[in-house]
Amino acid sequence: MNPTPKTSAAGRQGGTAAAAASKQFAENFVPEGEFAQQARRSSVELGLPAVSPGAAATLTFLARTIDARAAVEIGTGAGVSGLALLEGMNPEGILTSIDTESDHQAAARKVFAAAGIVNRRARLIAGAALVVLPKLSDAAYDLVFVDGDALESVEYVAQASRLLRSGGLLVLNHAFAGDTIADASNEGDETVIVREALDAVTQMDEFTPLLLPVGDGLLVATRA
Repeated sequence: MNPTPKTSAAGRQGGTAAAAASKQFAENFVPEGEFAQQARRSSVELGLPAVSPGAAATLTFLARTIDARAAVEIGTGAGVSGLALLEGMNPEGILTSIDTESDHQAAARKVFAAAGIVNRRARLIAGAALVVLPKLSDAAYDLVFVDGDALESVEYVAQASRLLRSGGLLVLNHAFAGDTIADASNEGDETVIVREALDAVTQMDEFTPLLLPVGDGLLVATRA
């Protein structure tokens, strides 16, 4: 039997570069439209993080796959993710988006209007998510997208379980916690809380989860 060949340092570096190139290729596989680019520019101007192009494409795909008519977004930002969700949702679907910053929502509203999305389809609520979410109806939503305060991730998961109908989807952004989640020795506050949120989803009987290596990680879970 021939011994297993050893990979040289140059080979490992080449493999790492190829993997990075493949990830970048996947991230940009679905081109972003004019209004998505406008929302992304607004995010930069406001100094806000935004979902990656690959994550945005995933949101559109998921919303369209389940023909989402009612969705909740935690963290409006400048509208990058909201626009992606609305693009995939049923033409009559309504997005409820929550953010503590009304000026961020004003930027999102501007992008939505430019994209031809009527006001009634985007219900923007300025306030703390953990104050607003308990006021929303049980089992009334097809999709809940979480892109809020990482330190509240566990509470968001609990709220999503209540809000989602059977067959609905929970999508949690930043599931890699800035690429720290796989490091078991990392005890940073956000890393620990995100790890707890991931564990909570995997341990809840009502969720069937999947972790996607898109952007900074997307946890997708369907509710029984």
